[in-house]
Amino acid sequence: MAGRRRLKKGSEALEVSAFINLIVVLVPFLLSTAVFSRMAVIDLTLPAKSSNYENLKDNDLKLEVVVRHDKIEIGDKIGGLFWTVPNLPTGPDLVTVNAHMFQVKNDHKDVITASVLPEPNIPYETVVQVMDAMRSGKSANGGTTVVDVDLFPAISIGDAPVRH
Repeated sequence: MAGRRRLKKGSEALEVSAFINLIVVLVPFLLSTAVFSRMAVIDLTLPAKSSNYENLKDNDLKLEVVVRHDKIEIGDKIGGLFWTVPNLPTGPDLVTVNAHMFQVKNDHKDVITASVLPEPNIPYETVVQVMDAMRSGKSANGGTTVVDVDLFPAISIGDAPVRH
């Protein structure tokens, strides 16, 4: 054993090159496979606790859209039901709802508020899709360009009235 060299104490080095190689490969892999979620926020208000029917004028519009399991009812709180839009086999007929919102907006250009009243157990996605159809739409501006149009951006949410 005379050929063996003796190491001096304290001259031993920690080998970290394998660990650094692992980090160099692992960090980009983890970053590339991370799921980044998008969050969207919808501004809503709750309807007023007490509704003053005495203060409403005949030409005031209190637009209400009732989302039922089989149809969507569009109407005025005082004036009654304007349209009933039956659901398609794939779900709510949002194109027709949006077209009716354009008709209401043409008659009441200064109104920006509306209420969505879903029945219990209506899927969240359905309520959001109906609100999107009420909030804005696309219009051909003179037939040459398509522009986004605000219809009823201030949307309140509440409970649907019980069917009789």
